[in-house]
Order: sequence, then C-alpha cells, then structure tokens
Amino acid sequence: MTFKEAKDIVERLELADLSLRNSFDNIDYARRNLDDSLIEQKKVLKQLPEKESKIKYLYLIIMLNIGFIGGLFVGKYLL
Repeated sequence: MTFKEAKDIVERLELADLSLRNSFDNIDYARRNLDDSLIEQKKVLKQLPEKESKIKYLYLIIMLNIGFIGGLFVGKYLL
C-alpha cells in the first residue's frame, strides 16, 4: 500500500467518523424532542378530565341562559 492510498483511506475514515457523530447528534436531538413531547402529552392527558367537567358546567350555564331568555320572550309576548 502506498502512502497516497493510506492517506485516502484515513480521509475516508475521518469523513465516516464525522458523519457518524453528526448522525448520533441528530438521533440524540430527536430523542430529546420525543421525550419533551411525551411529557407534554402526559400533562394534557392529566388535565383532560378536569377540563371536560368544566365544559359540562359551561354547557349547563349556556342552556340556563337560553332558557331564561326564552322565558322572557314567552312572558313578554304571550302574556
């Protein structure tokens, strides 16, 4: 093997090493993003039942207000 061939092989190995490091960095970044998104999903799932009960109460309040307004119209125009 000549010196030129050895130098070429070393350059290829260095390039392969750099590309592997870059790939590992990208994998680590993606893993951290996935962990962050899983944490956020857990937070949302914990808050879901609480928000659902609040929505039920808001729906009830809206229906009561609509009934009250309907009762005012019936009382004013029919009586």
